Amino acid sequence: MGKLFDHTLRNASLDHAEIVRKFELYRTIVEFLAALLFVIGSIFFFYDSLLFAGTWLFLIGSILFGVRPTIRLMLELKLANLPVPKEFRPYGAPPVDGSSSQ
Repeated sequence: MGKLFDHTLRNASLDHAEIVRKFELYRTIVEFLAALLFVIGSIFFFYDSLLFAGTWLFLIGSILFGVRPTIRLMLELKLANLPVPKEFRPYGAPPVDGSSSQ
């Protein structure tokens, strides 16, 4: 396994870049939905009849904000487990899986 939160892995291969693109899309969608639920929940708080629904929207939005770092960690784990092509490894560095091919 490679290092977690190693920024160089984001462009280590076309597969790495595509995975980053997908996970960034997922995270953006979650962030947008969380913000939208918070705005709608805030508006609901102006009306007594919608107070209960507004509270639920805040809760769901809060959970979605908690999903954000989960998506980031999943991305980092995925990147760290992908093999890095030989041409992208620093000179003399062993393969990411730890085996030596010298």
